[in-house]
Amino acid sequence: MSLFKVFDMSGSALSAQSVRLNTVASNMANAEVASATAEGVYRAKQPVFAAMMAQQGGGPAAGAGVRVTGIAESSSPPRMEYMPGHPLANEEGYVFFPAVNMVEEMANMMSASRNYQNNVEMMNTVKQLMLRTLQLGQR
Repeated sequence: MSLFKVFDMSGSALSAQSVRLNTVASNMANAEVASATAEGVYRAKQPVFAAMMAQQGGGPAAGAGVRVTGIAESSSPPRMEYMPGHPLANEEGYVFFPAVNMVEEMANMMSASRNYQNNVEMMNTVKQLMLRTLQLGQR
């Protein structure tokens, strides 16, 4: 496997983690958005990742990166809170909120951020290795 392929693999991971961070940010931003109906409430989103495989000379498939195949919406029922004075309260006095767990979202954000950092660090390491290899011929 060429060292240049590492940049492609890391780049795809950076892109996927960026999508993950954006969905986490969207979930956290909409966690307390009220709705008058259960159907109108915000649904938490999660990216769906898939491994990209590359065929190498008729041999077994090798990893070629990761891609986002879609964004899945949560099927969790919305949280109902009794707030009869709220402008969006229904006739029973309930307001609907998204079923977003802020602790899970924070953990997901930290994991995505750390994964992003690791891939940047891997790209920097490979770049340094390639530069040092080029310097071998100069001595």
